[in-house]
Amino acid sequence: METSLILQSEFWQDGSVWIAQAHADADGRSLAEYAAEHLRMKDACFFQTSGTEGTRKWVGLTKEALITSARAVNTHFGITADDHWLLALPVYHVGGFGILARSVASGSKVTQYEGKWDAAVFVEKCAEAGATLASLVPTQVFDLVAAGLRAPGTMRVVLVGGGALNPELEQAALDLGWPVRRTYGMTETASGVAAQREAGGGMEVLPIWKVSTSAEGVLSVSGPALAKGYAIQEGGVWRWEEIPASGMRTRDRVEVWQNAAGATCLRFLGRESGIVKILGELVALEPIQDRIEALKLQLGLGGADAAVCDVPDGRKESQLVLAVSGTCVSDSAILQTSLNNLLRPLEHIHDVRHVPAIPRSELGKVKLAELRGLL
Repeated sequence: METSLILQSEFWQDGSVWIAQAHADADGRSLAEYAAEHLRMKDACFFQTSGTEGTRKWVGLTKEALITSARAVNTHFGITADDHWLLALPVYHVGGFGILARSVASGSKVTQYEGKWDAAVFVEKCAEAGATLASLVPTQVFDLVAAGLRAPGTMRVVLVGGGALNPELEQAALDLGWPVRRTYGMTETASGVAAQREAGGGMEVLPIWKVSTSAEGVLSVSGPALAKGYAIQEGGVWRWEEIPASGMRTRDRVEVWQNAAGATCLRFLGRESGIVKILGELVALEPIQDRIEALKLQLGLGGADAAVCDVPDGRKESQLVLAVSGTCVSDSAILQTSLNNLLRPLEHIHDVRHVPAIPRSELGKVKLAELRGLL
């Protein structure tokens, strides 16, 4: 029902406030009233952040910002009314909602994937619809590759966001015919900030954005598709935290450079929150997680889930452990040994801990705060 509503042109200019959530509840109704009465926001959408750091916030974006982002992505990938999206992301996340915005802006068709995610069913739906476009998270790409599923011949671009796509998984997907293109963005930027144009190329910053980095490489971004701010509920009371129109400092560490064609390119390096200190040295968890995902493919551990996490250590400040679920003890030991063979001694995994499930967001990101709590 929500999908068909969002695809109607009236939705974008009816003055309504839309709360992006899986099921309507009292919090959503309260937020809609707060936004309309106290923030005086019209034609706005609110999305919950993915919660990887444990803080629940609602990001307020104008519908104009969402359409501005959609047009930039459409131009970057040459998306027209001849294209057909296979929507396999929830529309209450900005990644899924963005597909609907791109459809409205371009006139392209959309077929929605229904039911629990299943890689084989997804491929069948793509073939049936004659889909040319899709947007997936790395976990979904992993499932396609682990099952050895080839892309339908109609597919011309698969945007991959919501997390870093490691090079081994990217190449394995390309080898199976999936035209994956890495993207970088966040809820606060109405989805995309940068995207590959061609396989193997750098992620080019979309023209609507201006980017800069601090001395530590932390990204700041400004542009017309930037969110207005955050609605935060504390003790049953809403408060508003404005994002300056001049731009926003993210918590992401990136590298920015100019390619041969003069385009500004961006490489995601990791999040500030994913940096831990061991024996006085800073260690980034993101690259280690990338190695874990690649090893799962190489070792045929598609049915297992694993994540690196830091735990306090009296002597070293922190030490790294491997949290695993859905795998046997021997497989866990093989994964630990293989991983340590690739890591610096400082980064070695000193313990394996089995948990019922790795806490992840609906887009597949490891929720480090929750995982630390489990461990």
